[in-house]
Amino acid sequence: MSVILFHIGDFPIYTHGVVTALAALLALGMAHYLAAGTTYRQHILNLVPYLFVGAIVSARVWHVFFFQWGYYSKHLMEIPAIWNGGISIQGSLIGGFIAMIVYTRKHRLSFWELADLLAPAIVLGQSIGRIACFLNGDAFGSPTGLGFGMVYREGTAAYDTYGSQPLWPAEILESQWDLIIFTVLLLLKNRKWTTGFLFLAYNIMYSFGRFSLEWLRGDSPHYAFHWTAGQWTSFSVIAVSMCVMVFLHIRERQKVQASA
Repeated sequence: MSVILFHIGDFPIYTHGVVTALAALLALGMAHYLAAGTTYRQHILNLVPYLFVGAIVSARVWHVFFFQWGYYSKHLMEIPAIWNGGISIQGSLIGGFIAMIVYTRKHRLSFWELADLLAPAIVLGQSIGRIACFLNGDAFGSPTGLGFGMVYREGTAAYDTYGSQPLWPAEILESQWDLIIFTVLLLLKNRKWTTGFLFLAYNIMYSFGRFSLEWLRGDSPHYAFHWTAGQWTSFSVIAVSMCVMVFLHIRERQKVQASA
């Protein structure tokens, strides 16, 4: 566990950035593999710039306004300084989905078909990305109070907050949950479902796990009902996804009945 992986001269190479880049490349490779034999394969690489911009901007906005607004409201000039750290994975997902909507509308593609196709790749990237958080000592858990847990090195945000207290391994647990979702989606993808089901199921499963694991987090501010920003986002995503799932199912059934 080390914030800095190595140096090139005096220039530090950060572990979080390297592992995040590897996670993105792995997700891209999986997306390209899953798109084999479909008309969407030719769009995978073209979609990347849209996803990159949407994810980065939204990830920063989400972190600033929902996780650390108390700090940034007093340091407005630091908001664009993303190189100093501070992004939200939920914000990056929302921004990425918006970017995908823009791309599919521009190229007259089905957003839901593409989203179903990419869902396993997205959650696989998330799983590897959480390892980056672990190695960087962020997105950490609260003290276990039980004499066991993860003890982070000096120089990490976790150590700065709790010192050498054993903490819940929140990042590792979320990474493992994401791998479970990845496996479930692969098992489900070869069956016939309503278009959009796999993508919405991914959103619901991830948000359920994130909501539950937030109880173990030690780095998030709390709001109404003592829920964190992550829990409020997860709850909202679950509610919206379930409503959209019902809507898509009804719409598809009506189309079948009309063509019968």
